Amino acid sequence: MLNSKQRAYLRSLANKIDPIFQIGKGGASPELTQAIDEALENRELVKCNVLNNCMEDIKYIASAISERTKSEVVQIIGKKIVIYRQSKEKPTIELPKK
Repeated sequence: MLNSKQRAYLRSLANKIDPIFQIGKGGASPELTQAIDEALENRELVKCNVLNNCMEDIKYIASAISERTKSEVVQIIGKKIVIYRQSKEKPTIELPKK
């Protein structure tokens, strides 16, 4: 579980990255979840863009993805979701201590 200081730190890192996933009509499909899971292992911090043609609620999509990938939702801003999970193989993001 992230505390507010860690969440703020991850938000500042997320400002510098571009969304690498587009979530559209298919919503949080198993294929999309699998791709995000792999990206989280490599990058740890992932930003997703929810398109206007997506019929599902953005909060539902964020919670579904985080539940399936065992990750944390850092923030939801407008149509963007930022997700974090520490890499098992090679962690690179150093979180502030609790």
